[in-house]
Amino acid sequence: MIQQEITKRILILDGAMGSVIQEYGLDEKDFRGDRFQDLPGLIKGNNDILNLTRPDVIGDIYERYLKAGADIISTNTFNAQRISQSDYGLCDFVREINETSARLAKKAAEKYSTPGKPRFVAGSVGPMNKTCSMSPDVSNPAYRELTYDQALEAYMEQIGGLVDGGADVILIETVFDTLNAKAAIDAAVRVIDGRDIPIMVSVTISDAAGRTLSGQTLDAFLASVSSYPIFSIGLNCSFGARQMKPYLKELSRRAPYYISCHPNAGLPNSLGLYDETPETMAPQIAEFIDEKLVNIVGGCCGTTPAFIEKYAPLVVGKEPHQPVEKPTSLWLSGLELLNTGEATFVNVGERCNVAGSRKFLRLIKEKSYEEALQIARKQVEDGAMVIDVNMDDGLLDAKAEMVHFLNLIASEPDIARVPVMIDSSKWDVIMAGLKCVQGKSIVNSISLKEGEEVFLSHACDVKSMGAAVVVMCFDEQGQATSYERRIEIAERAYRLLVDKVGFLPQDIIFDPNVLAIATGMEEHNAYALDFIRATEWIHQNLPGAHVSGGVSNLSFSFRGNNYLRESMHAVFLYHAIQVGMDFGIVNPSAKVTYDDIPQDHLTLIEDVVLNRHPESAEQLMELTGETGNTSETSQTSSTSASLNLEERLQEALIKGNGEHLDDDLKEALAKYPRAVDIIEGPLMAGMNEVGRRFGEGKMFLPQVVKTARTMKRAVEILQPFIDSGKTEGTGTTGNQRKVLLATVKGDVHDIGKNIVGVIMACNGYEVIDLGVMVPADQIVARAKEEHVDMIGLSGLITPSLEEMVNVASELKKAGLDIPIMIGGATTSELHVALKIAPVYGGPVVWLKDASQNPLVAQRLMADAEGYNEELNRTYAHLREQYIQEQQQLLSLDEARRRKTKLFE
Repeated sequence: MIQQEITKRILILDGAMGSVIQEYGLDEKDFRGDRFQDLPGLIKGNNDILNLTRPDVIGDIYERYLKAGADIISTNTFNAQRISQSDYGLCDFVREINETSARLAKKAAEKYSTPGKPRFVAGSVGPMNKTCSMSPDVSNPAYRELTYDQALEAYMEQIGGLVDGGADVILIETVFDTLNAKAAIDAAVRVIDGRDIPIMVSVTISDAAGRTLSGQTLDAFLASVSSYPIFSIGLNCSFGARQMKPYLKELSRRAPYYISCHPNAGLPNSLGLYDETPETMAPQIAEFIDEKLVNIVGGCCGTTPAFIEKYAPLVVGKEPHQPVEKPTSLWLSGLELLNTGEATFVNVGERCNVAGSRKFLRLIKEKSYEEALQIARKQVEDGAMVIDVNMDDGLLDAKAEMVHFLNLIASEPDIARVPVMIDSSKWDVIMAGLKCVQGKSIVNSISLKEGEEVFLSHACDVKSMGAAVVVMCFDEQGQATSYERRIEIAERAYRLLVDKVGFLPQDIIFDPNVLAIATGMEEHNAYALDFIRATEWIHQNLPGAHVSGGVSNLSFSFRGNNYLRESMHAVFLYHAIQVGMDFGIVNPSAKVTYDDIPQDHLTLIEDVVLNRHPESAEQLMELTGETGNTSETSQTSSTSASLNLEERLQEALIKGNGEHLDDDLKEALAKYPRAVDIIEGPLMAGMNEVGRRFGEGKMFLPQVVKTARTMKRAVEILQPFIDSGKTEGTGTTGNQRKVLLATVKGDVHDIGKNIVGVIMACNGYEVIDLGVMVPADQIVARAKEEHVDMIGLSGLITPSLEEMVNVASELKKAGLDIPIMIGGATTSELHVALKIAPVYGGPVVWLKDASQNPLVAQRLMADAEGYNEELNRTYAHLREQYIQEQQQLLSLDEARRRKTKLFE
């Protein structure tokens, strides 16, 4: 009903409760009443308990405000939640206090309501006496005395009592910490649960700069709450009407809500008293009304029914404020607003990601948080508009590290001024991160890979926390790699988010998957172009939605050649931004821009990015020798004529050039007693050299794939002689070895696995690829059924590491000791040593990149037992070293306990 009334007229809110209670001269006995005679400590000053001990006084105050002309009276429950009431030992009475206060107010409101002037009850919800965003310990900025979950639970209890008591509206007032306010709004939405009870929010400005106590500007605060179902927003406390007016004008121009204002009776004097009178305040309030700045006006500290009696006539016949249109652009915030509608492209800093920055990972592992913060600070200085934070590593407590680092960022204004992208593959990590951030952040990410039920659940969580969300173009079938699959998944996700969850379209950011191009595999050549086409389609067909991507993935094939990589990124972004890509996870300090690229290089790179012709990737390889790359493949130290047979065979593999392969292998067959000796000798020596150069960044992925294909051709040439050797009883079996590949359950990434499959097949192995999201029982069953020689497990996200441990355990339970090869972006040799190898009996080998697979496979097939013993010695050393390192790292509390006492 208040929703209709506010469109007709300006509503009058009551004034202060505490100021009026003082007029009654109550003492300790009044506050205790009969019920709390034996409660230890003083209770006087705890005004909320008067709802139970002196309901006559509270009821009388309600009626005095109603007689003065108030349309809305607020309950006497400003501190009536268990966090504040714990100071008095009254936690168990919180719900009763709120329900009783609301019933008293409702009774009074109904008494004074008329058909032409209905009266309403606002359930008053104050800010608590503890804060979620700031540390009370100056020496420990990451410490929090109050968590989001504690605040949420306390507010739900309070608001539940207010609603049960009959409150018509919930008033979350005197907000000084936006994270506390978000918990209160979240609690209100949960308790109201679809009922017709509006939510009012009123913030308090703490200084002349127009910021809250927790450091946010008004615009940033508006962004923080922009995703919530808010009825009105306003200002109260801190200032008198005169000091508040500039901020009220700013709010009324920007906020797409009804506007409320209830200022103090001026600023307190040296005695803590308020000098403004009803007569001096009324003209100032009249300015708010006449300038159409407000829809609801009342009083805060120092105001009484006499003030309200002066305000009431001022609104008669006056036109209320008309809320501005809701923004169609995405508003994000840290301490300051980021209006994405004012930016062509939002660059997200990528370096605070343990999966993408070895330095950042090392610093987090070493607990060197000050240096880690410097990385974040440097990104902001270099122009990052959002900071991506990812703590997903198999050997880190990702949840604890995320919370700790985000709390530290909150204490650094030069970093905290920008929004945060909370990036994790673990949902509990994302939720823990959201509960640390007062601004409006971005969740990276959700997807349909586990089906609609999980997708909708995650989306509702994000919405309840007031965040925007990145939606990856994955579904139950896996990762979208084509244009058609990208737009199919994006449209399905958009409809679910907007139609079912009620997500604001501008809070949706699609990531259509930036994938590596120029890998040497033809099916990858269109990845960039299809991304750009999908971006344009999303921009044209999914109104309001944004497009983002991890740009560095594009040039993965050219690790080690920074100029070429940055040039590819610049070209890709130039074309993608033109058709609607407005976010991107990038290195803000990248030095190469589109205009910096020489025309001949630009044409070639655009040919590759836009897939203009099939030879462009091959031609791009020639550019690597011209751009500061030290690739040994582009340096011919001697001519083929000067090389001996073994060197020529190795050179053919390294360069991927099979022009003279037939002749050289014919010569090798005459020299070596068995064809297999050629494979195990000079050919594998060449593959070893390829692996070394790739690991050092001196060769690139397309070259490795080309090498593998040359190796495949060599094996095909030798195959008849291998089979002949078998039939002649030479001892060579000639059996084709089998390798089973799978991306483990919970993970849909398969590009790297597919490249491994190509390389292994090119090296003469039969590849059984089970695809993505493969459960452990299927891996075990197929391994038995196919009698495989090796198993390759792949995973890109951190939960995959846990699943790999599970797969190894299940293989052992099944009585298998087949060698396991582990690969993927988040995997590491240390994780294998600590987590996987100890639960498995057979060899477990970590592979840094795809080029190593055939080399490792050869060793495993030649002497699995000996290789396993070598691995076990290595892993034992790594475990011992890790234990020693952990013992050297003291906890913060322990370090403080051991501090040098200089002055004792």
